[in-house]
Amino acid sequence: MTNYPVEMFKYQTWANQTILGRIKELPSSVLSQEVNSSFPTIAHALSHIYAVDMMWYLVLTGTAMPEAFQQSIPLNMSILDSVDEYANIFAQLSEQYNEWLHNQSDLEQTILLDNPFAGIHLTRLSEIMLQVANHGTYHRGNISTMLRQLGYASTMNDYSLFWYQVPAEAI
Repeated sequence: MTNYPVEMFKYQTWANQTILGRIKELPSSVLSQEVNSSFPTIAHALSHIYAVDMMWYLVLTGTAMPEAFQQSIPLNMSILDSVDEYANIFAQLSEQYNEWLHNQSDLEQTILLDNPFAGIHLTRLSEIMLQVANHGTYHRGNISTMLRQLGYASTMNDYSLFWYQVPAEAI
């Protein structure tokens, strides 16, 4: 039986690699080129995705949400110089998530979130995993739009394309 929160995290990892691969094909200046969009540059968007992914990882591994949020603020402000640097930090964080997922026996376990912006909420670990994937999808869409504004095509990274990345014989 498919574990959909885990599957969505696999998609998140694949989609991040896919968009980073596309950006790597372009001139290195595209990362820091200013755009009138949701973020001033593609690098800012990537830093934001990473910071929020890290915040949720910290929450999943036992850090209280206000503390996790505070720890992720510097990551959100940290703009890296190259696509390779972004690829490396995303890959490292993906490995951390995979290790955490491997050690989870019950993703339906609930935890209490104390969101500094929205208040107290009881949520399942599986819901947090879905939030991570959903947040990444939203901002990869921003990046696709930013690429188009800069005169470049993006790349498809929809969940439905991810389905076809698994060879049929593995199903």
